[in-house]
Parts: sequence; structure tokens; C-alpha cells
Amino acid sequence: MDDLSAIEATHSDPEEGRWRLLEVRRLRRHYTVRRRPFGGPADTVRAVDGVDLHLDKGETLGLVGESGCGKTTLGRCIIRADRPTSGEVLFRLPDGHTVDLARLHGRELRAIRPHMHMVFQDPHASLNPRMTVLDIVAEPLVCNRLAKGRELVDRVARLLDTVGLDPVHMERYPHAFSGGQRQRIGIARSLAADPDLIVCDEPVSALDVSVQAQVLNLLQDIQRRLGVTYLFVAHDLAVVEHMADRVAVMYAGRIVETGPTAEVYARPRHPYTETLLAAVPRLEDVERGPKFVPAGEPANAADLPPGCAFHPRCHYATPNCSQEIPALGEVTRVHSAACHYAHTWTLRGVT
Repeated sequence: MDDLSAIEATHSDPEEGRWRLLEVRRLRRHYTVRRRPFGGPADTVRAVDGVDLHLDKGETLGLVGESGCGKTTLGRCIIRADRPTSGEVLFRLPDGHTVDLARLHGRELRAIRPHMHMVFQDPHASLNPRMTVLDIVAEPLVCNRLAKGRELVDRVARLLDTVGLDPVHMERYPHAFSGGQRQRIGIARSLAADPDLIVCDEPVSALDVSVQAQVLNLLQDIQRRLGVTYLFVAHDLAVVEHMADRVAVMYAGRIVETGPTAEVYARPRHPYTETLLAAVPRLEDVERGPKFVPAGEPANAADLPPGCAFHPRCHYATPNCSQEIPALGEVTRVHSAACHYAHTWTLRGVT
């Protein structure tokens, strides 16, 4: 039997046509943090502040931005590992029905859990050191009552084989594996319940470069075979360029640009995207001239500046930028940017 045939049987052909799997509307996640432990005024941290995005079945959306911009929080809210403050997370089930994940609780939410999973950033911290590989990968199957007994062991063996691990070692504990092997265990666990959506939260940032390529190729192979959809969270734009069909750029809890990866990289329409692309080291840096280095520090989510949150660091800022928050609007049919001058400026990208 083919390595993936047992899992492929539960998925439709990814070439049958893409349809909207997930749509996020005006999603917010705010936290209340007190400045002092005993009373005093409280700060509102706007970790995610009015995000709109969508994913089609079988595609990869890269979510990029600096540390602290809200990428991981957004991913956690989408799969309901964290509860949104407001907004909608519309998810289409295999039977065609659409549910709002933001409104589900208890038994209703548990029934949706098998359709989505997460691959975590740190493969060491995300695996229970007291559980064997068999127990770790089998946990989603046991919790969702999808298999038991000999069938459970057989399914775990096939999953381990799928991610390039020897099923003979399923009785070992996580400490007996390398970082790349531990991440493969995490990927096997994420595939156990045959999810439609997987949120990859910087899945290769903790790995050696050579191992990164192996894990990325594995994720792409799984997507080609199963048609699974990825929300790929990363700060490495070179990795996102390799993985993503589309890219969404996030700054201070908001999406500031989104579009096809090749178009956004070649013709960015937001100054923040231009800054991120300029920071990617490339061989032709000498010919490209001096880099744009933004002034100051990233915006504080507890004390956002008025208007565009990026304007204090922007080389192109005008007085209007500090007065009005720009909406995420279309530049082309598939390319959008949250900038007052997205149609005016010619920004520098990479090819």
C-alpha cells in the first residue's frame, strides 16, 4: 500500500478546483493588562485588530511580519486555541455547511476539532516528554474516537511512515530524536485526524537550514497528495516565497498587504512590505543600492499611534498618514494594500 493511500481516501482530489475553505472577517483579539499588580489603570493590547483574510482549499497562505505583530495569535484564534474578542471565522465543513468558529463552544467546538490542527514552532516543547511517539501521534485519534486497538497502532505506523520516520521507533520518547525528527512527529500528529486546515506556526525556524529544506519539502508533498490547506506563519520571507501561493503581511495586529506571492514580492504596495523585502539578504544587494531601514521600534500594540500604525517609521509618510487609518483596499483584482498611496508610489521589490 502507498504511504499516503490510507489518508488520501478521506480527501477529495486537490485538482478538482479550489473553493473557499476559510474566511476571516473583522477578527479582533484584545487583552487587558494591568500596569501594576494591585489596581491602577489597565492597558488594552490589540494583538489582532480587525483582520480580514481568506483561504481556498488546497492553497498555502503565508502570514509574515516582525515578532510581536500578532501572527501567532491570529493563527490560534482561527483554530480556536484562543477565543477571539469579536469578529467571524467562517469555516466550510466537508458536507458543505459553513460554521462560525468564533461562536462555537463546548460540544459543538469539539465536533469541529478534527478538521483543523496546528504544527508548533518548537518541536521540543510541543511534545510531551512523558509520552511515547505512539501515544503522541495517537492522541488525536483517541480523543476524537477515530480508532482503537490494532487499528490505532496501524494508523500511527502509516502516519510515521508518511513523514519519513521508522514505525519501529514508535515506542521511543521524544528525547531520543533530533529536532527535525521531532518536528516530523508533530506533523504526523497534525495529520492524524485528516484535517482540512493546518496552521504551521514557524515550523522550521528552530531547525538547521539543511533540515528546514527537508521539512518544507515534506509539507509540500503532503499538500500535493492530500490537498490540505496551510496557514503558514513565518518571519523568514525566503521560506514563505518557497512555500506560499499568496502572502499576507501583518503589522501591529492588522493586515497591511495581501496578494499572490510573486506579485507582492516583485511589486510591493505598502512601505512596510518594501522594508521587509529589503531585509532579505541576497547576492545582488550591492546592485540594488542602499536598503531602507525603518526608524524607531515596532508599534506598541498597547499604545498604537494615530492613523497608520507604521507612519512613525515610514520614509514616505505625509501628514495625512498620522490622521486617518488606511483601509485594506484593492490595488488590483488580487492584490490589496492598506496604504493611502498604494496607487501612487512605486516601491522596490525583489525578483
